[in-house]
Amino acid sequence: MEKRIIECVPNFSEGRNADVINQIAAEISGTPDVALLNVDSGEATNRTVMTFVGPPEAVVEAAFRSVRKAGELIDMRQHHGAHPRIGATDVLPLIPVSGITLDECALLARDLAKRIAGEIGIPCYCYEAAAFSERRRNLAVCRAGEYEGIPKKLTTPGEQPDFGCREMDEGIARTGCTVVGARDFLIAVNFNLNTTSTRRANAIAFDVREKGRPKREGNPITGTPMKDAEGNTIMLPGTLKKTKAIGWYIDEYGIAQVSMNITDINTTPLHKAFDEVCRCAQQRGIRVTGTEIVGLVPKRTLIEAGRYFLEKQNRSTGIPEKDIVDIAIHSMGLSDLRPFNPREKVIEYLLEDADRKPRLADLTVEAFAEETSRESPAPGGGTISAYMGALGAALGTMVANLSAHKPGWDERWGYFSHYADEGQQLMAELLHLVDEDTLAFKQIMAAFGMPKGTEEERKKRSEAIQTATLYATEVPLRTMRAALRVMPLCEQMACEGNPNSISDAGVGALAARSAVLGAGLNVRINASSLKDRNKAEEMLVEADKLVAEAEKKEKDILKIVMNGI
Repeated sequence: MEKRIIECVPNFSEGRNADVINQIAAEISGTPDVALLNVDSGEATNRTVMTFVGPPEAVVEAAFRSVRKAGELIDMRQHHGAHPRIGATDVLPLIPVSGITLDECALLARDLAKRIAGEIGIPCYCYEAAAFSERRRNLAVCRAGEYEGIPKKLTTPGEQPDFGCREMDEGIARTGCTVVGARDFLIAVNFNLNTTSTRRANAIAFDVREKGRPKREGNPITGTPMKDAEGNTIMLPGTLKKTKAIGWYIDEYGIAQVSMNITDINTTPLHKAFDEVCRCAQQRGIRVTGTEIVGLVPKRTLIEAGRYFLEKQNRSTGIPEKDIVDIAIHSMGLSDLRPFNPREKVIEYLLEDADRKPRLADLTVEAFAEETSRESPAPGGGTISAYMGALGAALGTMVANLSAHKPGWDERWGYFSHYADEGQQLMAELLHLVDEDTLAFKQIMAAFGMPKGTEEERKKRSEAIQTATLYATEVPLRTMRAALRVMPLCEQMACEGNPNSISDAGVGALAARSAVLGAGLNVRINASSLKDRNKAEEMLVEADKLVAEAEKKEKDILKIVMNGI
């Protein structure tokens, strides 16, 4: 299941006092499960933008703490800067990254605004997807009049905050208001051109950006802009929805670029924007030589791009994630100006690395075998069963990819790519269970190590042991289910796949069958310690059915393999 992650990018009205900035940042980084990824301060704007990510509940808590701390430390009566602002925490957007929708983020934003107003006393406006009216979707509308205009807005119907409205007082005078909202992830990207002409870069930008260019009388470049009946300039829209773009020249690189903001990556994904800019540039005799991503991107942006370019080549998309990301990097020239390291640019990877714990799945084959051979009881049979299942899935996937790439089978690449995708998902699930099985055993050991000096302690210890034992029974049962799902993949590859690899499909089935039977032994031994005998019996009945089905599937697949050999 995709991990739920959101991003928050609050803008604080302080860019000069390092101590204040550091204290606010500490509130964020000190919140459990939250990763503070970036702190960007500007002296001229007197403003700091912080970027942090994590599970929704944790990010919302960190956002609340940071608003509270900013309200304590920043006195808006003393604030001056070049950037528009309305409060100590000026704007506070929640942004979906993975496993959560924009609508869900909007509900979180409204609840957060209500909490800020109720517990801290800072009036809040809701904007973008969290807005209560279409007019207030626009940040500029919520921030109109800036900090100096707050007293009038507090008493003007239609201009009052959504939460926490009251007459101007000492608290509001100090903190101002905050604009809380939810918006889609915005990608800032520059497309590198083999020209130094800003005018030509601008022409390409006008071709593609949603706003387009003014419609002119006569000459499309120098002619007089045409107006409608209301006196508004008539625009010829560009080809890419939800994009803003201009052309500029960069002294540092000695090239012109099309600089673009993609405000809705669901409507216009990065790879679509890249291809369209390439097309429009080529029409003007110009080439896009590469792409520069400014800031961070969600992992799906690169995964979708890699899959898109693989599909254009009629190549299987069922390859490891790293390979898909590499295809995206090379296809869009992300390393054109400087090396592109996805571990430093992809939000999910930054989160993984910030909270990285040693995993058995990260060990070399030799180190994994050595770790298993030591005198400690974990990793044990359940872990090895999950790994055998992963190897079975890997073999079935290998046959699918070989078949998709087989000369003369080009028209069937999509068929085999589908099975390769399925195999990659199964392999990832079983590799996750490799570590989860060992974790389950460690939880049992931790429960047995709990104190038992008093009756209350003995009761808690007994309950903890039973909870851990149930979990340790459920994990190998999940391994059995996942490993059994490897069987149809191997069977299909034995029947339809590259005949030169039919034996590999057979070995995959053998590995999957061993995984089911091995995990079944762990279900049986752990279920024997459960006091809830009804639950134990229910799990044992399912395990027996899975074993019987695996043994039958293995015989069927081996028969196909032997006939094929």
